[in-house]
Amino acid sequence: MFLETGYIFFSYLCASVPFAYIIGKTAGKVDIRKVGSGNPGATNVFRSVGKGAGIATFMLDALKGFFPVWFAFFINPSFSYSVAVVAAVMSGHMFSVFLKFKGGKGVATGYGAFLALMPVPALWALLVFSAVLTLSGYVALGSICAAVTLPLAAFFSGYHFESVIFAFAVALLVIYKHRANIKRLRLGTENRFKIFKKKGA
Repeated sequence: MFLETGYIFFSYLCASVPFAYIIGKTAGKVDIRKVGSGNPGATNVFRSVGKGAGIATFMLDALKGFFPVWFAFFINPSFSYSVAVVAAVMSGHMFSVFLKFKGGKGVATGYGAFLALMPVPALWALLVFSAVLTLSGYVALGSICAAVTLPLAAFFSGYHFESVIFAFAVALLVIYKHRANIKRLRLGTENRFKIFKKKGA
């Protein structure tokens, strides 16, 4: 019991590591919370620091979600325990102890965590994210659509009811963290992803 509880806390701490903040400081000499959108996430690093820094942030955020959940199966093989670890890593990223309990929106970390927990629904969510981003140019819209896709894909993939409800709850939390983006999308003021801009624009 002590090992299981300690591992959940350890997973929270691992996910609390603010890679966006660290990479912003080291690669761009900026506090990522004070530039661009102010969100300590991969998209803001991409826009404010650079493409390579943004990709590195996404990968690291995804890995800090994937590995704690993947290793959780060796601590306790029950699905419910892995769900608890997913909750810990999502909480760590969104409410980081190193950033005064503030953090990112949970997309990359959530993808990594669910890739370990529910690989097929996670891959469907990634496909939807990629398609929406490609067609619209909006990262936030892609993230929201991916969040909606996750519980639906879990349901149609045959996961039990509790898993679908958990995926739905996480999706709601991710969407809630995008509430400012939703407002800007409705007003038509949301920024398109930089990679879609034409040269000279």
